[in-house]
Amino acid sequence: MESRFSSFILTPFTQGLRDYAQRAALNISGTVYTYHQLACRVVAIRQGLQQLGGKDKIAALAIHDDIDTYAAIFALWMEGMAYVPLHPNQPLERNQGIVSQVGTELILDSVDNSPYQALNTHELKEVGGDEMLVSWVPTDDDQLAYILFTSGSTGVPKGVTISRRNVAAFMDSFWQTGIHIDHTDRCLQAFDLTFDVSVQSFLVALTRGASLYTVPYGMVKYLYVAQLIQDEGITFGAMAPSMLTYLRPYFDELDASTLRACILTAEACPTDLMEDWFRCASNTDIYDFYGPTEATIYCTYYKLSRQAHNLSENGIISIGKPLANIHAIILAEDGSLVTGQDKGELCVSGDQVTQGYWNNAVKNAEAFFEKEVDGTLRRYYHTGDLCYRHSSGNIMYCGRIDQQAKIQGFRVELGEIEYHAREFFERKHRAVAIAFQNASALTEIALFVEHPEEDPASLLAYLRSKLPGYMVPTRIYYCDSFPLNASDKINRTQLKSEIQ
Repeated sequence: MESRFSSFILTPFTQGLRDYAQRAALNISGTVYTYHQLACRVVAIRQGLQQLGGKDKIAALAIHDDIDTYAAIFALWMEGMAYVPLHPNQPLERNQGIVSQVGTELILDSVDNSPYQALNTHELKEVGGDEMLVSWVPTDDDQLAYILFTSGSTGVPKGVTISRRNVAAFMDSFWQTGIHIDHTDRCLQAFDLTFDVSVQSFLVALTRGASLYTVPYGMVKYLYVAQLIQDEGITFGAMAPSMLTYLRPYFDELDASTLRACILTAEACPTDLMEDWFRCASNTDIYDFYGPTEATIYCTYYKLSRQAHNLSENGIISIGKPLANIHAIILAEDGSLVTGQDKGELCVSGDQVTQGYWNNAVKNAEAFFEKEVDGTLRRYYHTGDLCYRHSSGNIMYCGRIDQQAKIQGFRVELGEIEYHAREFFERKHRAVAIAFQNASALTEIALFVEHPEEDPASLLAYLRSKLPGYMVPTRIYYCDSFPLNASDKINRTQLKSEIQ
């Protein structure tokens, strides 16, 4: 019996290699690679791996914006292996630490001047091997597909293990949202390959025979994406709201008429941004997808309406309802299920949820728990997100629990402060509220505004008219643009370091 991973990923991918051999699979920096060319690179890398004897089950993969990187992912999967991405722009010491944690001796790289003792995939040549496009090493769904290393609170990156079962369940869930992709689509891949949304981006395209358009490293991402949308006629893509914010001044000039479906993800989605995006992307179905890496890319989604009111909390769009393979609950601080529309922590369960962090029993014990709900015992993941369930069944996102603050004994939701600050600027400028400890070890709030510096008196007066005194920021900082991390999210850690 075929595994679910084969059914949802390997079988449709290899079928596409044959059925769409002369169609464009990848468009990288303006160079088009056909599915036949991609198939040749997959076969060449598989043959290179087989010559090594297959003693490693996990390979580190130096990721580049090239055909070999994408081919290597599928080649590893077809050889029954998993991959761990290493970003070439991250410190070498950090990447070497990741390789050491995983304990693999196998590193794949596609460049000639690799800093690693690596298998150079660029030098591998295909020798026949058409049978390699119709067969692969039988593998259990419980085996790993990839490990993504994210920042750890101890300073040591922690690895989120994603199994083949997790990925297959995600693909099953994704197609059940009703989004349709076929060989005529031109899909956007705008995310770093060390970030999980990239997996959705390339899998959705390359298992349906569509063309995948990537964003080269070092480019001004939002300008490059705008060019792809307009010049290449992109029909589907996932983007971070922060990237759209940078595109916003150009909405009147941007022709996004070919864009049929667009996912907004990776961070909270402001209502006003979506209203402007609707006017620009006039033919587009827009979705807000939410999910932590631990739940395999996405776990809830909300389809926005052009005609009806869209649910929001403090100006942030609802994250919607659970995907097909996700079960979601909201817990109070004491671990009990919340009732009605009370707020609590969103926790998720199901086949998409990881089995845990790589060799990290302490973190696993903190992040996962078992609970019987409606007569069924399930294993849940603590998302750390503060949410409540609307009467419609949709989940409303209220911010991170760790972005709440206790001030003078009152629990403060920083998102509420950000909402009123945006309202003061007529929703044209972003705001980020950050709690910090002053010299007396008391908690205060700093507000960062993406706006030219000005006298904050009128802003503070407005906030005092909307908020209780303990919620009014004690420090205001203006900046031309917010710093972003590698996942295109606002870098709150960097902002906090600037508080004086």
